[in-house]
Amino acid sequence: QVQLVESGGGLVQAGGSLRLSCAASGRTFNAMGWFRQAPGNEREFVAAISWTAASTYYEDSVKGRFSISRDNAKITLYLQMNSLKPEDTAVYYCAAGYKFPTDRLYEYAYWGQGTQVTVTS
Repeated sequence: QVQLVESGGGLVQAGGSLRLSCAASGRTFNAMGWFRQAPGNEREFVAAISWTAASTYYEDSVKGRFSISRDNAKITLYLQMNSLKPEDTAVYYCAAGYKFPTDRLYEYAYWGQGTQVTVTS
């Protein structure tokens, strides 16, 4: 079975940092990414990365603050989050797909159950 498990979420003050991890099992994926969903909002794109890591994509509000990377040997996805803001508070989901990276939710075949990130003022 394919399984994605996120970890690394927590409570942090504004300006702090967190590093999220997503461990995958079952197979490797060409495209992997992160999405987030805050209470009352739709799930939105955060970042995505290709197999070779030659191509990365970020939502405008996190550019320069977040960095996505992957370890293909471990089949693990990472999201380094720096200079966190209260508006970054959300449940963060790991996603995986067979094609190329995209910001569209329906292009990803597998999803983790999420990890909570809370940023206080």
